[in-house]
Amino acid sequence: MPKTLQYQPKSVIYFQGDGADKIFLLQKGKVNITYQDIETGQDIRETVQAGEFFGVKSALGKYPREETAMVMNESTLMAFTVPEFERMASANTRIVFKMLTVFSTQMRRVHKQLSSLTESGAQDPEAGLFKLGEYYIKNKRFSEARYVSSRYLTYYPAGKFAGMASKYLEAAEIYLKKYGKASPGTGAGPGSGAAAAAAGGKQAYAGALDIFSQKKYQEAFAAFKKIAGAASDPEYAAKSFFDMGRCIFFMGKYEDCIKHYTQVLAKYPKHPDMGDVLFFIGQCYEKLNRGDQAALFYKKIVALAGSGDSDARAKAEKALAGMGG
Repeated sequence: MPKTLQYQPKSVIYFQGDGADKIFLLQKGKVNITYQDIETGQDIRETVQAGEFFGVKSALGKYPREETAMVMNESTLMAFTVPEFERMASANTRIVFKMLTVFSTQMRRVHKQLSSLTESGAQDPEAGLFKLGEYYIKNKRFSEARYVSSRYLTYYPAGKFAGMASKYLEAAEIYLKKYGKASPGTGAGPGSGAAAAAAGGKQAYAGALDIFSQKKYQEAFAAFKKIAGAASDPEYAAKSFFDMGRCIFFMGKYEDCIKHYTQVLAKYPKHPDMGDVLFFIGQCYEKLNRGDQAALFYKKIVALAGSGDSDARAKAEKALAGMGG
C-alpha cells in the first residue's frame, strides 16, 4: 500500500543524483523541483501543485534523480513503489494520459532548448557553442561553463576548439569541486591583493573558531557571518557558512539550523563538509523528535559513494544503531 508522509517546510524529499525507487503524489502543500536548464546550465525551479505526481520519470526509468525536490510549506505526500504506481495507473487511464501530456511538453521544451543551443553560433554553431562556454569561464560562471563545455565536447569531440574546451571544462570542475556553486571573490586573481585577502580571511576565520571554542556561539555566529558575507576568499566563506550552522545548532535553534544547512546544500552542493552538514540536519530532526526524517539523512551519509568522510559515516552509523535502524 502507498505510504502517507508528512513533511515540514524546507525538508528535502530527495537530492539530484539519489537513487529513484519511489513516485510521489502531492496531496496537500507545496513542493519545489530544482533542476539544471539544458541550455544555460542554470538552476530552474518548478512548483508541484496539490494533486500532481513527481519523481515519475527517474523511478520508471530506473536512473538517478535529475532534480532535487524540496518541501516549501507543511505538506502531505503519498509515496508509491513502482509496482504500486503501475497497478494504480493501469486501473486509471486518466492518469496515464495526464503523464503523457506532461512528458510530451517536457520533450518539446528540451528539443527547443537543444535547437537554440546548437544554433547559437548562427552560421557556425560549433563556434557559437564554444564561445558561449568561453564567455562563462571568463566571467567566472563556472557551473554554466562546465555544462556548456561538456556539451561542446559531446557534440564535437574532435572539433577545432576541443583542446580549449577541455581546458575550460577542467578549470570549471576544479573550481566547483572545491567551492560548489559559490562565485569567486573579486580579489581572487593572482597578485598581492589576492594574497592579502587570503591571509586576512584565514586570520579572521581562526579568530571566529577561537570564539566558537569558548562556547560564545552568538558572538561566533556574528564573526562567521561577517566572513561569509564579505566573500573575499571563497574557501573561508564556504567554511564560515558551515560553521554558522554549528553555532545555530549549539544555541538550540534546531528548526533554524535545518533551514540554514538546507541553504548551505543549495549554495555549496559539493561542500567539503557535506557529510557533517547532513549529520547536523539529522541531529536537528532527532532533537525535534522526528526520527524518521533524521534516519533519512543518516542513511544518506552512509550511502554517499566515494565521499571519503569516514568520520561522518561512522557518526551516522552510530546514530542509526542508536535508533534501532
